[in-house]
Amino acid sequence: VASLCFRQRLVLSTLSRKREKILNIRSKDDNPGLRDFEASFVRLLDKVTNGTRIEINQTGTVLFYQPGLLYGGSVEHECNVQRSIGYYLEALLMLAPFGKTLLRAVLKGVTNDPTDPSVDLLKVTAIPLMKKFGIDGAGLEIKVLKRGMTPAGGGEVLFTCPVRRSMKPVQLTEPGKIKRIRGTAISLQMANRIVDSARSILNKFIPDIYIYTDHMKGASSGKSAGFGLTLVAETVNGTFLGAEVMSTPQGQGDPVLPEDFGRNCAKLLLEEVYRVSITKHTFVSGVDRYVIEFLRHIRDFFQIMFKIEQQKPGEDEQKGGEKVLMTCVGAGYSNISKTIK
Repeated sequence: VASLCFRQRLVLSTLSRKREKILNIRSKDDNPGLRDFEASFVRLLDKVTNGTRIEINQTGTVLFYQPGLLYGGSVEHECNVQRSIGYYLEALLMLAPFGKTLLRAVLKGVTNDPTDPSVDLLKVTAIPLMKKFGIDGAGLEIKVLKRGMTPAGGGEVLFTCPVRRSMKPVQLTEPGKIKRIRGTAISLQMANRIVDSARSILNKFIPDIYIYTDHMKGASSGKSAGFGLTLVAETVNGTFLGAEVMSTPQGQGDPVLPEDFGRNCAKLLLEEVYRVSITKHTFVSGVDRYVIEFLRHIRDFFQIMFKIEQQKPGEDEQKGGEKVLMTCVGAGYSNISKTIK
């Protein structure tokens, strides 16, 4: 199983209560088996469940996973710094609503890196999407307690999520026009230069722009220096489109000026707006290989088939990327862990 499918299959296994065996994990690599960050991910799943059985062979190339009961509760986890907290948090976002009790997870590690969605991006895109499915209330929150850049991390994030009996069906067919742009710039010295360069592009399109500058200092700023920018465009219909750029660790990659950094992120956001699919997931771009793989795994675990249709734009529609309409009948999944009151 490719690395990108690893989390998908374990999350779906946990939700469906179906055991999963993953074979040939990098078996042909010079360095075969599970990576440290994947082993850390499995340990996190073990913490939010009760009675999960996990067996890994000596070379780390075979994983057997028998899911227990999704519990939730208070959890603290040191995320491996090879991947950012976003890598772990994406899975918790899918699992947390179906636990027995409210999840209160403190995740420590890297808050922002160039590989995974940052906690800032998930906060402004995933949380509004969850609310559309009926998961809301004061208990739903992603909060950055400490900032931690790659490679050493030192960040700390609090994620709390209430439990729900079931999800509301949703129709996300009309994204609507962009009404405002918000963002977060992370840097002690260069935040203003990053913000000004991003605005120099975005101001041509829309006046309602506010980019917050995050100046965490001392112990709250983590163990590594770095900078980043997260932007999100909100539509009149409550769809959120995100883009972000994060600096590479010191000494890696070509140096980038803060001005180029801000402009690059603004252009990425405009690209995202251009190609937004009609059933756009706010933190998954279009129907790419990753999405298609996920749809296949959903079919394997829940026997749900998605119908995918290419949409022809109407004459009155604004020009943009090609649109795809995805429809399915849900599995009627309900939370078996939640106590009925």
